[in-house]
Amino acid sequence: MVGFCSGAFTLAEAGVLDGRRATAHWQWADSFRARFPSVRLETDVLFVDDGDILTAAGSAAALDLGLHIVRRDHGAEVANSVSRRLVFAAHRDGGQRQFVERPVPEVPDESLAPVLAWAQEHLDAPLTVSDLAARASVSAATLHRRFQAQLGTTPLVWLTGERLALACRLIERGESRFETVARHSGLGTAANLRALMRRRIGLTPLQYRHRFGPGAGRMSAT
Repeated sequence: MVGFCSGAFTLAEAGVLDGRRATAHWQWADSFRARFPSVRLETDVLFVDDGDILTAAGSAAALDLGLHIVRRDHGAEVANSVSRRLVFAAHRDGGQRQFVERPVPEVPDESLAPVLAWAQEHLDAPLTVSDLAARASVSAATLHRRFQAQLGTTPLVWLTGERLALACRLIERGESRFETVARHSGLGTAANLRALMRRRIGLTPLQYRHRFGPGAGRMSAT
C-alpha cells in the first residue's frame, strides 16, 4: 500500500498507519502529529518503506519512492533505465533529508549532463570530486552548488550511488566475486562494498545476489 503526502493523511484517517512508520511533507508535520499521535511520523526523510505500507513526503519524493519500488522488485538496472527515461536522479535513498525552504537559484546553472555521463563511463577509475570539477571546468565549490541545485545531493553522494548501482548490476548479471564487483565499480574492496550496501540498500552483497541475481526467482520459489 502506497501513500503520498495527502495519501498518508487518508491512510492515517483509516487507522492503517496506527503504530506504523510513515512520512509526510514537513509543512504538514505538526498538523499530522496532532491528528494522528499513534503514527510514528518521520519528517526529515523523502520516503518510508515500512514493508507493506510505503509513504512519500511529496510529489518529487513520490518519484524517489517509485524508483525505490522498481529497484526493490526488479533490480538496480531496471530502476536506472526508468530514471534515465524520467531524467531523474537514480538513487536518492529514503533517508535523504527533505528540502526545507531551499531557494531556487535566480539564474540556472549549466546542465551537469555531460560530466555525469562522463563519470558513469569511468566509475571503475579512482574518480574524486576534484576530477569531476576539472571535467566540468569549474571549481569544486561551484560543482557542489550545481549538484545541490540540479540533483539535490553532493557530488560524492551521487558518485557513491552510481558506483553502488553499477555494483548491483554486476551482481544481477552473475558476477559472484565480490572483490571483482568492488574493483569494477570503483568501490575498492569487498569490505567497502559490503559496508556501503548494508548502509545504503539494507542488504549485504550475498543477500542481494540471492534476491536479485541469476536464478533468484527459482531460489525464492523453493
